[in-house]
Amino acid sequence: MIDLSVVVPVYNEEGNLGLLHQRLTAVMHTLGVTYEFVFINDGSRDGSVPLLYELAAQDPQHVRFIDLSRNFGHQIAVSAGLDHARGQAIVIIDADLQDPPETIVDLYRKMESGFEVVYARRNRRQGESWFKLVTARWFYRILRKITTIEIPVDTGDFRIIDSKVADVLRRMPERDKFLRGQIAWIGFRQTFVMYDRHERHAGQTGYTFRKMLHFALNGITGFSDVPLKIVTYFGVAVSLISMLVGIFALYSRFITRDYVPGWASTIVSVLFIGGIQMISIGIIGEYLSRMNSNLRQRPLYIVRDTNCEISENTDASA
Repeated sequence: MIDLSVVVPVYNEEGNLGLLHQRLTAVMHTLGVTYEFVFINDGSRDGSVPLLYELAAQDPQHVRFIDLSRNFGHQIAVSAGLDHARGQAIVIIDADLQDPPETIVDLYRKMESGFEVVYARRNRRQGESWFKLVTARWFYRILRKITTIEIPVDTGDFRIIDSKVADVLRRMPERDKFLRGQIAWIGFRQTFVMYDRHERHAGQTGYTFRKMLHFALNGITGFSDVPLKIVTYFGVAVSLISMLVGIFALYSRFITRDYVPGWASTIVSVLFIGGIQMISIGIIGEYLSRMNSNLRQRPLYIVRDTNCEISENTDASA
């Protein structure tokens, strides 16, 4: 039985993998546990894959890898790692060394005191732009306000979870993953430890603005129906305004006979109502798109190569 699994999604991290392996190994020796490292290559275009093969050859007892057939995205890569992790406890950590592996000691010790989930809450975030800091801060606070579950703020996916939490995650059918929201939804006893997030050790982040926006939409549509309620409120408000404008127009035309014929008010009304309709259709379309994605039942990910044993709840194509 393995005490601790460390799941590491990898996307163009050749400059970090060697040092990450060294620091993770030192942490495991400090804890004195049996362990495994599960590296998931998510379509890297640099030399990450040869390095993973090399690490597996150098440390065959502990290093396991999953090479996905293409880039499926960070959350899917983490899900692939969770599917194949065998530990009684599982740590999720990125490969860029922004989240210091040494914090795993604090996470593990905290879990030993009786918690099933211990997440790392950022005290400081070094080396990140003001735009990312501000947008991340407001996104998580807004998400917390509009959802019915307590999604912790100032946290990422860096955390340790009990194997029973991982078992529930494997049974959750969503294709558009938002793992930190799913883990919050699952419940159990959860707590946190504070830490300082460092600058990226090497390479560049794979999280573009487009990916961050898609990730935010997954979080909102996966755990809140407030946008749909807003559409309803907009519809009611526009209907009331239209009714009042209609009454005013009839009053001006037949009672006071004080009106100026023209197209300005008509154009403004059409553009306003048309804009509301387009926004409403777009929001509804986002929800329908995610429902359609789940109905297709395509594999969540496809494995090109791995040295992991295929577990009972997965197959070669997930």
